[in-house]
Amino acid sequence: MNTSQSYTFFHYHSIEEYMEWLQSILMSIHDGVLVIDKEGIVRLINPEYTRITGVAPEKIIGKRLKDVRPQAQLVDVLNDGKERVGIYRKEGNVEYVVDMAPILNQKEIIGAVSVCKGLTEVHKLVRQLKEDRDQLQNQIGSIHQAKYTFDEIIGADGGLTEVIRIGKKAAVSELPILISGESGTGKELFAQSIHNESKRANGPFIPVNCATIPASLIESELFGYEEGSFTNSKKGGKVGLFEMANGGTIFLDEIGELSQELQAKFLRVLEEQTIRKIGGTVEKSINVRVLAATNRDLSQLIQKGMFREDLYYRLNVLKIAIPPLRDRREDIPKIIHSILEKHSRGKESYSISEETLCKLQTLKWPGNVRELINTIKYAVCMTDTRQITEKHLPEIISENKTMNESNVNFTLKEVTERAEYEQLKLILKEYGNSLEEKKEIASRLGVSVATLYNKLNKYDLSF
Repeated sequence: MNTSQSYTFFHYHSIEEYMEWLQSILMSIHDGVLVIDKEGIVRLINPEYTRITGVAPEKIIGKRLKDVRPQAQLVDVLNDGKERVGIYRKEGNVEYVVDMAPILNQKEIIGAVSVCKGLTEVHKLVRQLKEDRDQLQNQIGSIHQAKYTFDEIIGADGGLTEVIRIGKKAAVSELPILISGESGTGKELFAQSIHNESKRANGPFIPVNCATIPASLIESELFGYEEGSFTNSKKGGKVGLFEMANGGTIFLDEIGELSQELQAKFLRVLEEQTIRKIGGTVEKSINVRVLAATNRDLSQLIQKGMFREDLYYRLNVLKIAIPPLRDRREDIPKIIHSILEKHSRGKESYSISEETLCKLQTLKWPGNVRELINTIKYAVCMTDTRQITEKHLPEIISENKTMNESNVNFTLKEVTERAEYEQLKLILKEYGNSLEEKKEIASRLGVSVATLYNKLNKYDLSF
């Protein structure tokens, strides 16, 4: 409230006309107004002041304010010339909030003015602001919804089943979670599933790939900025992703790509649950669960001085390690059949030949599940018979080395699994489905019937 500026008004024929015009303005204001002169005598009030405070004009106008309202602070403004904002006042059962300022003429204090608003109106404003904030939060939540759940993660026994179990238990907690795994293993799929399994499922899920946002922009993206913080900044500033995730979950993928400076700021968010915008001076509280993911070895980055050790231990309270596809080949047939089932909805079913399935199960899949999904989608597009064979696979897949070819990069575990798969597939062709024949197969292989069933399930084989 600045009363020291000079304004030019329309010309009036007399001082009486001007005063009448000024009084009309004061009478129409929807806040209570009280004016005193430099002697502290009340010179005018408007009807809204009477409505809010209950003080009639004849009880106060022309009298010293201190005499009629001993607790009034407006007289103090005459003495020190300082504005006062948001002062709580109570007279009897009446509560209201007052702003006060001196009236200046050529830097000389010639009076003071107070503007008051009843707490009922203040409460209405607060309530409206809260409703607007909740509505905005709901809109953000609906825009940023996690769509995947643990039911959609495909894992066979010996594959992802144990990782899924750990993920479900971790979801119940509010602790940070570090998800590790090679590119394409499904780290965001797990992050979304954890969010949807948690009590924050109705809140926003904000995914951020730290490797794809330029270093010069990532701080403003994560924390936001105040208006005028830098050249070309938005009018009104910008809401950061942490603030957008309030009440929900933020997923920071490729966390190892953050700079040391941002790592320090991120650590403070984890420890204090507060953020400060670029150019801001106020810490703002947030309620956000953090899920982080990396395809790099953070312990090695720590040794190289590229990742903060304290941040690593703060994140690594709960860890979920997703194995690469080559270490869980038993999942490959299930994943392929799931993809084909989705493409078959409302159409004639797609299928895959046993030889092609066998080949796909022997590849190393450097791109993991993402590469497998893209391969099957490509094959579906290429086939005219609705059955996928090896000729429908992308050229880069067809030329890939299999377990049957000499390749020193394969592990003993992979060689053993391939040999098991081929032997089981071969021997099943010789026998029927009776219990006696199953016992004979088990005896021939040198295993129990129970172990035989486990092996068949592992490789998605049947009699």
